[in-house]
Amino acid sequence: MRGFLIFMLVLTVVEVIFYLALPTLLRLRGIDAKRVGPFGLRLVFETEDEDGTPVRLVNVNGTFQSATYLSDELWSELVCVYHRQMVEVINAMGDARSVLVIGGGGYSLPKYLVTHTRRMRMCVVEIDPAMTELARERFFLDRAESAADGRLELVSGDGFAWLESCEQRFDVIVNDAFSAGKPLKKLATEDGARLIANHLTERGVYLANIRCPLEGPRAGVVPVVKAAFGTAFAHVRMIAENPEEPRRLGNNVLVATNRALGDELGRVFADRA
Repeated sequence: MRGFLIFMLVLTVVEVIFYLALPTLLRLRGIDAKRVGPFGLRLVFETEDEDGTPVRLVNVNGTFQSATYLSDELWSELVCVYHRQMVEVINAMGDARSVLVIGGGGYSLPKYLVTHTRRMRMCVVEIDPAMTELARERFFLDRAESAADGRLELVSGDGFAWLESCEQRFDVIVNDAFSAGKPLKKLATEDGARLIANHLTERGVYLANIRCPLEGPRAGVVPVVKAAFGTAFAHVRMIAENPEEPRRLGNNVLVATNRALGDELGRVFADRA
């Protein structure tokens, strides 16, 4: 028994030493461990995209949550494919003026929208204030706030709860909140679909990031979400990040709307799952 207690004491000491040394070890490899909190360890590091362009990434509790280009020419451009797909839908609408984003993360999409169009007003609800501060420090949110000239409102809170108490309607609602690969949560239900529909304008569009394969045993969330939103919306489609590899994990975009599909938006909807 005494030997076991000594072993456990030594193991505890080793774990404490490793934990205390972890930030230094990570920095030596170019990785900045921001803090450990209720949402897990935040790792910020720099790499290159497939074209060799420098980018900065943040990984929270094992899941990549945001990315930004680093140069002065590209700081507000979109790195992620699914964000570009969301912008394609928003541009196809032609009349979007107000956007709600649930889940700020590194604020990539809000940053792009407020700097690339002067007509857009944004509200972003982020549950973790520390993530917002990280976005200001390392992901150019401070530049976006200056460029927005009052068109970017930041709210700290749970997106579902905030929507329940909100009386505003938006032309676009984006759900980009997920943790450890588990997207949507309450907003994947029929109640969530009705809540979203009640906060969209008559011609509004809902966009959601669904991180999963589109086929195979790990794709179970897809039919569930499409069925839930089919109870509140006339048109529900899925835009695949990896259309040629449906069994591959990806950030896919759920699109739901009750507006008539004109030429541009109809083109985006065509041939989608």
